[in-house]
Amino acid sequence: MLRQRMLTDEQWAKIEPSLPQLKSRGRPWRESREVVEGILWILRTGARWRDLPELFPSPATCWRRLQRWEEDGTWKKVWRVFLSELDQRGRLDWEETFADATFSPAKKGGDAIGKTKRGKGTKCLVVVEGRGVPLGVSVHSASPAEVTLVEDTLKTIAVPRGGRGRPRSRPGRLIADTAYDSDPLRSRLARRGIELIAPHRVNRRKLKTQDGRKLRRYRRRWKVERTFAWLHNYRRLLVRWERHVKMFLAFIHVACILITLRAL
Repeated sequence: MLRQRMLTDEQWAKIEPSLPQLKSRGRPWRESREVVEGILWILRTGARWRDLPELFPSPATCWRRLQRWEEDGTWKKVWRVFLSELDQRGRLDWEETFADATFSPAKKGGDAIGKTKRGKGTKCLVVVEGRGVPLGVSVHSASPAEVTLVEDTLKTIAVPRGGRGRPRSRPGRLIADTAYDSDPLRSRLARRGIELIAPHRVNRRKLKTQDGRKLRRYRRRWKVERTFAWLHNYRRLLVRWERHVKMFLAFIHVACILITLRAL
């Protein structure tokens, strides 16, 4: 038995039904809740796997389960189940979404790492709905410009509609900063029915495409900054220690699950 739970019984009751059933012909698997608690301890403290307290399953067990459930899509499934529940309650604001990126320095090297003025690291792009709940996330090398990566992030949005039709994946408006000021991007998003609202660059030479009335919505961009503050409460996300980007993304998915769970 664990001395202190990272999740309440009510929270675990919501997560458990979406986790796969563990079947083993030999040595029995460790209970899913104990393993998830160990993963959350690493995520919240930012400690090394070797420092995982003995009251949790072994670091190798927790690491392998984190990897396995990232590869088979379990973490994204749990996240989308919670998003679907919020959507059915009418608590997701699809009319006004926000996009931005954050930089995490990489200390051990690996894939999806690029050079910037701040050093080598990884860029995490997040799209949040009008209340700050994350809808989609993607991880990339830090070198490419955000404007070239935002469409990949939008593709990660897929909120189930309770078994009725295709998953919902298209917001009404996408609000971002000047880094996303691109007429080709505006045109591509417009063809998908998404309006991009982003302040024009100071050195822009082409005619302006939006007026000050639409840019009033930009004042609420603090909501995505607040979401990053929520994510950075999980210290394992401040610095990327994982060599494989899929493991870093797994931690981000778990953090998004917890943020969405709190909104239920």
